[in-house]
Amino acid sequence: MDKWQCTRCEYIYDPFIGDPDNGIQGDTSFDDLPKDWVCPDCGAKKSKFQPYEELEEDWEEEEER
Repeated sequence: MDKWQCTRCEYIYDPFIGDPDNGIQGDTSFDDLPKDWVCPDCGAKKSKFQPYEELEEDWEEEEER
């Protein structure tokens, strides 16, 4: 399952975590979110999200930690 990023505030929806504060359990893909789900940080609609592509730099930073 892919992560999705809000184009307004850069919030990243991680399907493995879900959105527990808004009743979305982990292992919920972005496509399976309710149609009325909005970004928990800025309220943007699902249409304002795009697939999140982790840069190689992100992986290198994680490995250093």
